[in-house]
Amino acid sequence: MSRGKLPAWVDYGLLPLINLAAAFLVAGLVVLLIGENPLEAVKILIWGSLGFGEGVGFTLFYATNFVFTGLAVAVAFHASLFNIGGEGQAYVGGLGVGLACLALDRFVPWWVTFPVAVAGGAAFGAGWAFIPAYLQAKRGSHIVITTIMFNFIASSLMVYLLVNVMGKVGSMQPETRIFEPGGRLPLIRELLPNLDLGQAPLNLAFVLALVVSGLVWLLIWRTRLGYEIRTFGANPTAAVYAGISPVRITILTMLISGGLAGLMAVNEVMGSQTRLLLEFTAGYGFVGIAVALMGRAHPVGILLASILFGMLYQGGAELAFEIPTISRDMIVVIQGLVILFAGALEHVFRPSLERLFASAPAPAAAAQGS
Repeated sequence: MSRGKLPAWVDYGLLPLINLAAAFLVAGLVVLLIGENPLEAVKILIWGSLGFGEGVGFTLFYATNFVFTGLAVAVAFHASLFNIGGEGQAYVGGLGVGLACLALDRFVPWWVTFPVAVAGGAAFGAGWAFIPAYLQAKRGSHIVITTIMFNFIASSLMVYLLVNVMGKVGSMQPETRIFEPGGRLPLIRELLPNLDLGQAPLNLAFVLALVVSGLVWLLIWRTRLGYEIRTFGANPTAAVYAGISPVRITILTMLISGGLAGLMAVNEVMGSQTRLLLEFTAGYGFVGIAVALMGRAHPVGILLASILFGMLYQGGAELAFEIPTISRDMIVVIQGLVILFAGALEHVFRPSLERLFASAPAPAAAAQGS
């Protein structure tokens, strides 16, 4: 990802905050136009997501999904690859998680199934990303087009499997049987009964998301492979001159990206739904693109952006309940505005900030002048 002529604290901190403020300002005008108080709406949204235990639990549950899909997009970003296939990779990752749980849940405890499910989700997600990666690396097919198309293929594949192969016997619902306790992740409220999380489905996948975030930071900024990924993304010609194989980096980066997206299924399939069913991804793969953009493809930024979108999901539900004139469609509009300013309009305010900081005297020059 290219970075402008701005201090790091501005590029990674101030600019995203300005974009977010602009998004909420426009959203506030929309709320005002329908005759409601924007300040009251913001108050309800924040209270609904952070004001009580169950709200916090749901916010962190949603954020867990966004961490995985945001990291998936971010890793690809660092190699200048735009992975739009997180939705499909997470969907097929659910197949890996579901197969692990169905095979083991009746024979072993959950803590034995858990690492197998994690490996299954990552492997199936990575496998689904392999063909677009190969086509990009070997045939020059654009990664954006192929990953988008593979989202539709993944959806059709899962419909076929759940209807004709893996569906529960005697049921009209396209879903597998409910997993036994050996295939279910413990909920945080079960592990910490003194922590009031209400009925929130927050589970150990949240801890997995934090661990994976740290591992991604180590990979990108503390390993040789990460250095090669960033070098290739910054200047492919220089990377080739330095002996870095474009084919190898493209395929490895997309495998890692797809594996991260596949891990999202651990939270939904093994943690919340406790079965494999249709459309469990619910658009989280696409929101991960905005999360990665807002978080500047850095794990810390992605964690913060994921919590923000978790607040929008959970707080938006409370807002629609408390103020019926602000429907769920209006909440989608607000989410869309955040995505718009974080993504498509991300550089609207950058030129002005660059001029502002370019005109400011450098610290050394200011010290000499004094």
